[in-house]
Amino acid sequence: MGRYVARRLLQMIPVFIGSTLLVFLMMYALPGDPVRALAGEQHVDAAQIAALKAERGLDLPIWHQYWNYLVGLFQGDFGTQIASGRPISEVIADAYPVTIRLGLFAFVFTVVAGISLGIVAGLKAESIRDRGLLGLTLVLISMPSFVLGYLVQYFVAFKLGIANPNVSIEPTNGELIMPAIVLASLSLAYVARLTRTSVAENMRADYMRTAVAKGLPRRRIVGVHLMRNSLIPVVTFLGTDIGSLMGGAIVTEGIFNVKGIGNLVFDALSKREGATVVGIVTLLVIVYLVASLLVDLLYAVLDPRIRYA
Repeated sequence: MGRYVARRLLQMIPVFIGSTLLVFLMMYALPGDPVRALAGEQHVDAAQIAALKAERGLDLPIWHQYWNYLVGLFQGDFGTQIASGRPISEVIADAYPVTIRLGLFAFVFTVVAGISLGIVAGLKAESIRDRGLLGLTLVLISMPSFVLGYLVQYFVAFKLGIANPNVSIEPTNGELIMPAIVLASLSLAYVARLTRTSVAENMRADYMRTAVAKGLPRRRIVGVHLMRNSLIPVVTFLGTDIGSLMGGAIVTEGIFNVKGIGNLVFDALSKREGATVVGIVTLLVIVYLVASLLVDLLYAVLDPRIRYA
């Protein structure tokens, strides 16, 4: 197990470098000047522009800028915003806790509701409740998140008056429930379908018939034998979905005016604050890599036959 973890950590290095380099090139190599964009329509002397670029290292070759970014990153320095002059680590630290709470609520809702619906449908495949689940999940998969978000906001907030359509600057946990449900809707649909298919397939397996023939209690058959084998593909999806929820929060936070990472990314893109975008994406890449490693390790817990050398 230790050697396997060490190999996976080494494999993460080129993936991390490649992902962050791609985003870095997209933000800094594409046409556009973030320093000149600060002046807007005002005329700024070229010498002042050059001085600001030299001060922030933007006059260096692109490979040198990326190297400086990596060196600073491993020292805990994500860079400095051009407009405000604030360290990017502080800017992210102010917004990230809100997105973490939103993503956590969405993830818990996805796991609980998605797996529960999948089990209920999979135990009675081709039944009315199974077809109802497939129809519901098809609607959620087909509907874009911004459409679902505005529909939920319109009916729940404006028509029923149950919730506030926009959350406060420092949202409470209750204010994040509605955005979390919208954020989790697509993931919930996939988890429910994966669980339903896996449960229905394993219900016809030989080991299930053997367990029933031995007279084991139904709770043990379903809770131990069936679920441990059915959850492997679901865990795979959930592991990669953690980062997707964080990234998908950009649209959801915009709809509900949540001051989190999504709002910060949108604001940074509009102002061409490339360092802020790269810093946020770097955190998302780390989340993806750590989640994928944890998922692989969970395989051995769910299936004792899986062993890592």
